[in-house]
Amino acid sequence: MDNPVTPRDTGRPGPRRRDRHGRGMRGPVAPPQVPLAASRSEVFADLVQDSVERLERRWPQLADIDFLVLDVPRPPAAGEAWNDEAVPLGGTVPSRDGRRGRVVVYRRPVEIRTKGRDERALLVHEVVVEQVAELLGLTPETVDPRYGED
Repeated sequence: MDNPVTPRDTGRPGPRRRDRHGRGMRGPVAPPQVPLAASRSEVFADLVQDSVERLERRWPQLADIDFLVLDVPRPPAAGEAWNDEAVPLGGTVPSRDGRRGRVVVYRRPVEIRTKGRDERALLVHEVVVEQVAELLGLTPETVDPRYGED
């Protein structure tokens, strides 16, 4: 063999088009516009937002309150002891010093207590109603007349 074949240099180190088994790169399971593509946390945030929009029609002052979703409640601060109550599903932070009031819904405790999307949506709405009632100093039945009916 007088003429050895040298590998062709393409000059660009671009991305590999195929893996070592000859299959192409894996893509997303579903396109972004399909509900399957939404993560659990995004779906949960949408449930909270739906509940807030439902309440804002009746209570326009809710536009001055921030609604947040956290995965789990924070542990008590140093020096505070754990109490024997169940893990909270939500919490409130009243407005003060120019800061807006906040309603917090904890995603994981709510998800653990529900089995399906419909049941989760009902529990999310109950938690939001209870927290808004606490923040406004009202009863949950005043905030949402259908509270507790489902």
